[in-house]
Amino acid sequence: MLAQSSPQSSAMSWLVFALMTVGCWGVYGVFLHKGSMGMKAPGVNEAPDILRYKAFLFVGIAYFLVAIVGPAVLLIMRGATWSFPSYGLWMSLVAGIVGALGAFGVLLAFGRPGSSPAVVMTIIFAGAPIVNALVVIFLIDKTASQVNWQFMLGIVLAATGGAMATYFKPPPPKPHGANKPVPQVQPAEPPATASASSAESTHKS
Repeated sequence: MLAQSSPQSSAMSWLVFALMTVGCWGVYGVFLHKGSMGMKAPGVNEAPDILRYKAFLFVGIAYFLVAIVGPAVLLIMRGATWSFPSYGLWMSLVAGIVGALGAFGVLLAFGRPGSSPAVVMTIIFAGAPIVNALVVIFLIDKTASQVNWQFMLGIVLAATGGAMATYFKPPPPKPHGANKPVPQVQPAEPPATASASSAESTHKS
């Protein structure tokens, strides 16, 4: 006999999926950066922007497999209808567009001088919750009058964390072999035969 889950564990099941998202998005920037760097083929000289566009192309393919094929299979398995109200359809399309633009912005940020996956993703994950909270409070739920000081403190701490990660970011890694000493090249001495011939000519004259 299978043990039934308690109401408390069922109520906290959302936390499992939230933590799964944290883990996936936490390594998203790292894999995206590695993918764009790995697009450099041996013997082919292409601009860094081209390499990032190639990486984003395969991000789109992954989105197709996960976000189109997967839900379509689930809808078929669950026997769902294929009726899509216009409001939900357009809002979902907008959500996909802003999500794809955000992913593209991550890729472009990686290619700018002074950036790194650690700094870029820290700013994103510190700033995105602030934007989400402000939009929900002031535009959707319109509950600004009910905001308490603990919530505002969380906003300030999140913004402070993003600023500190940017200001105190670690230095970029040194190129391979940068610590090796440069060999000193000694100036070549004139051949001895040339000096002897010059001295002999002077003596004869």
